[in-house]
Amino acid sequence: MQLHELKKSNKPKERKRVGRGGKRGTFSGRGSKGQMARGARLGADFRGGNAPIWKLFPKKRGSNKKVEIKHRSFKLRQNKPDIVSLAKINNAFKEGDLVSPETLNEKKVTRTKTEKIKLLGGGELGKKLIFSGIIFSGQAREKVLKSGSEIK
Repeated sequence: MQLHELKKSNKPKERKRVGRGGKRGTFSGRGSKGQMARGARLGADFRGGNAPIWKLFPKKRGSNKKVEIKHRSFKLRQNKPDIVSLAKINNAFKEGDLVSPETLNEKKVTRTKTEKIKLLGGGELGKKLIFSGIIFSGQAREKVLKSGSEIK
């Protein structure tokens, strides 16, 4: 038996055809007037008559000529830093250790292997550590400096 010879075990449900007499009434569930009442099939790029989003941006020939997109309705997602609490760092590291994105990834404190890591002030830090290459929240920075740790 091959892939194209497989048969479905149950039939797909047939959709109800409306607008052909019967008990559905005059408008048949489509409303009274307008584009959708007259059988329109709108695409995913339809923006109410405005130009589709892909027509708004400048085009350049070639695949390697990227254009920076600046448009109010199109924003790229920014890579957000991975979040780690002080309590996790307190449990994972010993006195005097270096805390950096690489060491956090090695000890599997972070969920993903990212270069941006932000330290939040949840929990307490009871050890003197050396931090480098990490973003701090205001509360976390206070607690780290209060514990006598060093920020590079």
